[in-house]
Amino acid sequence: MSENAYQPAKVWTWDPEAKGNGAKTNRPFAGPTHEKALPVGKHPLQLYSLGTPNGQKVTILLEELLALNVNDAEYDAWLIRIGEGDQFSSGFVDVNPNSKIPALSDHAATPPIRVFESGNILLYLAEKYGYFLPKDIAGRTETLNWLFWLQGSAPYLGGGFGHFFHYAPEKIEYAINRFTLEAKRQLDVLDRRLADHRYLAGDDYTIADIATWPWYGNMVLNDQYGGAEFLDVQSYKNVVRWAKEIAQRPAVIRGRKVNRVMGDPADQLHERHDAADFDTETQDKKA
Repeated sequence: MSENAYQPAKVWTWDPEAKGNGAKTNRPFAGPTHEKALPVGKHPLQLYSLGTPNGQKVTILLEELLALNVNDAEYDAWLIRIGEGDQFSSGFVDVNPNSKIPALSDHAATPPIRVFESGNILLYLAEKYGYFLPKDIAGRTETLNWLFWLQGSAPYLGGGFGHFFHYAPEKIEYAINRFTLEAKRQLDVLDRRLADHRYLAGDDYTIADIATWPWYGNMVLNDQYGGAEFLDVQSYKNVVRWAKEIAQRPAVIRGRKVNRVMGDPADQLHERHDAADFDTETQDKKA
């Protein structure tokens, strides 16, 4: 073994300046770092988020509900800049003690109902409004099978493959190989399922697709993490077919823009408080 090889200490200590330990986004303890109340807009649904794959899940579902004329699903989407530590404010921690986006506060109830964890937000909204979750026990269960599959699988794609392939300050062969193996296995799981089904739960578009598309759809269509060629994503033809079909939905096009701060300015709507904001408030119009 090389004399420079890392050896874990007997008891780990936190060094905020160490590589990969950005103090603004990662800490080994919970709770707020500063006092700051969250803003509250004019709609009952208040979303505090960022346009990451997990954030996109919720804004896509909200836009899909609005496309069905579910007017009660109108929402305010406030930008939480996780790189600046907004998720550690006292107000955000009150809504999500885990300090992760997205977080939702439903002011239609008194006191407001807090909803955190992206999969739970999708389930809450689907049950509240009665769409994108089948009512029969078999269809509901199959939808939830895939929703929970995504919730358990996506960390391997993002925190595993994406982190070590794209973000990590050093390329570690073992880590990249480990998470590439799992990312490709997951893509194959999806590809086999979608070979015989239009959508993940069957013939109908559900919250399972809405949850999964921002991760695996973005991976195969938009080269997320710059790893599409490395993963040979085009070989998963059924996933690509499914991803392309969903990408064309107007609500998906809108939902991907909300709270987005990277990429084409025309696709960035930092905050959304009205449907008209898509026409007047994107970054290309504010530049």
